[in-house]
Amino acid sequence: MERLKLLFCGFSILLLACGPQQTEKQTSQEEVAQKPTFKEIKGKLKAEGYQTFDYVDAETKDSILMQQYFMAFLKSGPVRSQSKKVTDSLQTLHLAHLKRMYDDGYASISGPFGDDGEIRGITIYNVPTLQMADSLANLDPMVKAGRLVIEVHPWWAAKGLPLR
Repeated sequence: MERLKLLFCGFSILLLACGPQQTEKQTSQEEVAQKPTFKEIKGKLKAEGYQTFDYVDAETKDSILMQQYFMAFLKSGPVRSQSKKVTDSLQTLHLAHLKRMYDDGYASISGPFGDDGEIRGITIYNVPTLQMADSLANLDPMVKAGRLVIEVHPWWAAKGLPLR
């Protein structure tokens, strides 16, 4: 009986191992088929109200789609005398706000600066208008408390290229 169980387990493993397998070529062909085209991406962005332009890279001859994002500078605000307890609470709420902006797709990246200057950090908003970026940035509890103030500027980047 024990030998039969072992034989069955071995046969099951063999079936799984020898079952239909996808090659790398099949996988990449499926990924290419599912990937939206340049024209589709550009059309979708335009329909959603984003500003874009494109150009052909002189070296690679690739078409590059540029999208307008909005960079929010988080600067020291006028109210910096809160107690440590209040500041810690605001920091927790601030981080939750930034996480929600990222999770909801409004922000592409956020982070503090490494010095102790007036500009404390940035958030890059992936939204169609300056007004929307400004409104979202001003929802930050640190901004509402006056510990930070926001300065938003339009910023252009190539759509889909990763940070390095």
